[in-house]
Amino acid sequence: MRGHVRKRGEPGSWEYIVDVGLAAAQRCTACDKRFWVERRPKKSCPNCGGTLRETEERRRETKAGFATRKECQAAMNKLLVAVEQHAYTAPTKASVKEYLTKEWLLAVKATIRPSTYNSYVQHVECHIVPHIGSVKLQKLSGFQINTLYAKLAESGAKNGKKGLSPMTIHHVHACLHKACKDAVRWGHISRNPLDAADPPRAKGDGSKEMQTWTKEQLKAFLDSAADDRLGALWHVIAMTGMRRGEAIGLRWSDVDLENTRLSVRRALIPINREVVVSEPKTIKGRRVIALDPGTVKVLKGQAARQLDEHREWDEAWVETGLVFTAENGAALDPESVTRYFRQAVAKSMLPPIRLHDLRHTHATLALQAGIHPKVVSERLGHATISITLDTYSHAIPAMQEEAAALIASLVFAGE
Repeated sequence: MRGHVRKRGEPGSWEYIVDVGLAAAQRCTACDKRFWVERRPKKSCPNCGGTLRETEERRRETKAGFATRKECQAAMNKLLVAVEQHAYTAPTKASVKEYLTKEWLLAVKATIRPSTYNSYVQHVECHIVPHIGSVKLQKLSGFQINTLYAKLAESGAKNGKKGLSPMTIHHVHACLHKACKDAVRWGHISRNPLDAADPPRAKGDGSKEMQTWTKEQLKAFLDSAADDRLGALWHVIAMTGMRRGEAIGLRWSDVDLENTRLSVRRALIPINREVVVSEPKTIKGRRVIALDPGTVKVLKGQAARQLDEHREWDEAWVETGLVFTAENGAALDPESVTRYFRQAVAKSMLPPIRLHDLRHTHATLALQAGIHPKVVSERLGHATISITLDTYSHAIPAMQEEAAALIASLVFAGE
């Protein structure tokens, strides 16, 4: 492994040449032109159209433009150390667009949830490629990424008249960070440029901040919706903390009324106007949730209601095995479920909240009741307990006050 520096023709310009070892290549049998294989082998010679043969040849890296010999020597030594430690990455000519659309998205599709893949595609096509797609992946810098975030914040919406929320930009950052992290693992780049970028805070602008009900408001809503066709669905979500997709994807085979348990194993999610079956959001999303006697009674009532509907529809009944279905037994559409919930809330005359806020209400009431955060985290299916504590930090102050009073009563009980 050798390298040397030399002075170029221009005054004050130095360059280094380093032998970085053998590399996969293709050489044309007609014009003898060589092409390095970076991602996919070429089918024919781009120069003359001749036949290419696979080969392995010595590769040298050259870089010029150094003002002094000392500066050039230092850069060359750094490269030699990287080669020796097997940390050297051959420069890729692929642009950000080429890498993301022709390689990364195709590679990760089978490894992530359909909803996650769909969001990645939207981020790449709508927010990343239009702005930095032409930039070479090797040249991507933290400054360019921060400039991208500034543009998205100013005019990143589809109509170009308003910006994206900080939360959405944070999701774009997470997508691009993973893509570049994979590029490092695959040897396309030596470092992740996203580590030098500064994404906005993930909490967003507060427009979608959670709203929760008190225990009195929740009881009033469940009483108001008790006779509604989907009243049992609202009750189960509120008393278990399940996500919308998990609740409407719940099967009778996942419910054990005798032992007052249900298992979360799947979810129904909307993707491109289609409802698909997906794995729970996290590994811990596959969980067992204990049921209270009231919820067991509600589920028994749901079973009786579904049996009546089965008889009414007779042969037209669609057997899905789901606990909550349309009147003919077919799976519920997630977006329609959200719309029905808004109607139920309006009917109850209570402060409006989102369907997902029933889950937040469950967690908040549980923490305020003194239930250990670890138990709450397990019921919600969070990956870590820190997610639970960070998400529901608003419930902590009341717990702190109760703890302070309790400790004081223990210490000064005899006074």
